[in-house]
Amino acid sequence: MENFSELLKVRRSMRKFTDEELTQEEVVALMKAALMSPTSKRTNAWQFIMVDDKELLEKLSHCKAQASQFIADAPLAIVVTADPLASDVWIEDASIASIIIQLQAEDMGLGSCWVQVRERFTASGMPSDEYVREVLDIPLQLQVLSVVAIGHKGMERKPFSEEHLQWEKVHINKYGGK
Repeated sequence: MENFSELLKVRRSMRKFTDEELTQEEVVALMKAALMSPTSKRTNAWQFIMVDDKELLEKLSHCKAQASQFIADAPLAIVVTADPLASDVWIEDASIASIIIQLQAEDMGLGSCWVQVRERFTASGMPSDEYVREVLDIPLQLQVLSVVAIGHKGMERKPFSEEHLQWEKVHINKYGGK
């Protein structure tokens, strides 16, 4: 990647992956990026669960009623959790970590897709975070924010076009200011 602006344009959600496994070096690079994610007051309230077991990936693919099935086909899923008792902004910190993981994946030429878990439900109506917690034996004090599916891209996506930027959503000095 030549620069950060280019990285932002080419990073698109990827829900289709090849069968190629990730190398240990790729997984380590992703974890380093996650562990370098900024947090409020450097609380580091997040924790990450790396899942590459096919059976567990299949189970995780049912964490939501819709839009999570592709997890089963990803060679890696990173479950992003955080401890709300360690930080009152755990949601923000875990969200930043999730996008840092996605940007690192894109920089490495990998595809990724964020699967929202917090405040979502399985097809049977069970809270998604409770379902993921049970599948992966996550301690009760940790809240599950997201699952980031990662793998080698199984399709091409066009980069984001700047002509679609919604400049009307940018305000100067005050809302509605031009």
